[in-house]
Amino acid sequence: MIDIMAKDSSKENSHGAGVPLTKCLSECESGEELLVLRVDAGNKAKNRLANLGIVPGVIIVKNKAAPFHGPVEIIVKGASLVLGRGLAEKIKVSCQGSCTNMT
Repeated sequence: MIDIMAKDSSKENSHGAGVPLTKCLSECESGEELLVLRVDAGNKAKNRLANLGIVPGVIIVKNKAAPFHGPVEIIVKGASLVLGRGLAEKIKVSCQGSCTNMT
């Protein structure tokens, strides 16, 4: 299996545009619009997230995150959902140009 996850910096393609940064949902800033790329979890967790509308290709917005590794609130198709931090870390997302380098 090929791992397409980028490192913590944007790369430039031949047209000069940056490649979107790929990271966990829990690492993104509040208010960011994110594209779900994949869910790295077991079947039960994938089914639960799919039932909530979190599937690859859907756009979500990270609304806020509780401090000290608490739950993460997101908006999916207009509905507000709260996910535990462990589950949020299994959702790989692509930042839509709003991510900055973490160096």
